[in-house]
Amino acid sequence: QVQLVESGGGLVQAGGSLRLSCAASGVTFSSYNMGWFRQTPGKERKFVAAISWSGGSTSYADSVKGRFTISRDNAKNTVYLQMNSLEPEDAAVYYCAAPRPQYGSVWPVVKYDYWGQGTQVTVSS
Repeated sequence: QVQLVESGGGLVQAGGSLRLSCAASGVTFSSYNMGWFRQTPGKERKFVAAISWSGGSTSYADSVKGRFTISRDNAKNTVYLQMNSLEPEDAAVYYCAAPRPQYGSVWPVVKYDYWGQGTQVTVSS
C-alpha cells in the first residue's frame, strides 16, 4: 500500500520561505518519479514541480520557476519542495504525488495515481 505523508506547511509572511517534505512508504522510492501539486478552494489541483527517480531531471510550473526547488533523498524515501520568495498567490494545500508502479520511472510523468493528504501553506501579505 502506497502512502505519501506531507509535512512542513504553515503560515509565513510574503517573501518568506518554507520547506515541504513528503515521506513515502510502500514503494521502491528510488524507482519513482515524484511530483508536487497545489490546490485552492473551488479550483482544480495544479502542477507545481516534478523530479525524476534519480533526481537528475526536474520540471516546474512557470509560476514557481526560480523560486521553488524540488529535491529528493532516496535514502530517506523523501521528496522536498523548498519554497522561497513566497507570494500570497502561493497559498494553497500542497500535495505530494506518485505515478502507478508500471510508470514509476517513465519521464516525464503523464499521470499521477497516488496522493498524500496535503499540507496547508498560508502566505500573509
